[in-house]
Amino acid sequence: MALPPPDPQFVLRGTSAAVHTLHFSCGGPEPDIPLLFSGSENGFIHVWNLKTRRVDTALDGHGRKSVYCVETMGGKDRLLSQGRDQRICLWDLAEGRTSVTDSVFTEHVGFCRCSLLKVAQGRWLMAMAARSLEEVQILELPSKTSVCTLKPEVGAKLGMPMCLKLWQLSCGSQPVLLAGYEDGSVVLWNVSMGKVLSRLICHQEPVMSLDFDSEKAKGISGSSEKVLSIWSLNEQQNLQVYKTHELVNAGISHITIRPDRKILATAGWDHRIRVFGWRKLKPLAVLDYHTATVHCVSFSDHSNPRERLLAAGSKDQRISVWSIYAQT
Repeated sequence: MALPPPDPQFVLRGTSAAVHTLHFSCGGPEPDIPLLFSGSENGFIHVWNLKTRRVDTALDGHGRKSVYCVETMGGKDRLLSQGRDQRICLWDLAEGRTSVTDSVFTEHVGFCRCSLLKVAQGRWLMAMAARSLEEVQILELPSKTSVCTLKPEVGAKLGMPMCLKLWQLSCGSQPVLLAGYEDGSVVLWNVSMGKVLSRLICHQEPVMSLDFDSEKAKGISGSSEKVLSIWSLNEQQNLQVYKTHELVNAGISHITIRPDRKILATAGWDHRIRVFGWRKLKPLAVLDYHTATVHCVSFSDHSNPRERLLAAGSKDQRISVWSIYAQT
């Protein structure tokens, strides 16, 4: 008999708007306070103290336009956020500051989240959807130097990039980009050469979200359909469909693999969070709490496995936080 799904460990309320993105920063040693950053439709970024379960700071830098990506850059004092005001902002939160120190104007009208990759101490690559609808631009941060623009080959009708994932096999190896497009395909790009290594049509509809496990060379993507697509990358850098998983209800907003690569979570249009084992995509739990679309899911980076959490943000303006630590 399967165990009944748990209730949330706690619920965070007070964003006053739909929650579109979440990011934990819990990795520091004691007495470092574990934080959760949330980005909302009203343009605010809330910094939640997970000890008090209250908002420590509310950041306002996107002109009240929806925030749909928040990431820390090497520590909880350096923050990157992206909003529907077509700006990516860099924040300095050290010593209680709440200031935007720099920003990049993307000129992109969609809601494709940028992707960050640390390439050296204090140096990052950032992939973002560019002004021209089908293109992806790669910048180096903090210098904002353009590295390259990835343009589909003539005649390849990919549509807009919908989701991006920069990665590299090991520190110092060539950075690679996985991009999910409007036509349902996932494309692997060699960033330094600016060329397509492989393209795979995974979905009939636009790819809403993807994540990739570089250790297992295996990724997963979801769309507005009822199907999760799992694909792998072989030695020749070719993407191939590994298996598909049929869902009960259509529509996936977001997918994330836990950092230990044991489980993954999906955010559903059907108001539910689904948890799967990553190795065989075995369904483990359906977390049913929200009353509207779940927009985002995020796993915490606690150093102690017993403290690891899963958070989900929804259109219902609530953030549910779950403890799904398993001994196995």
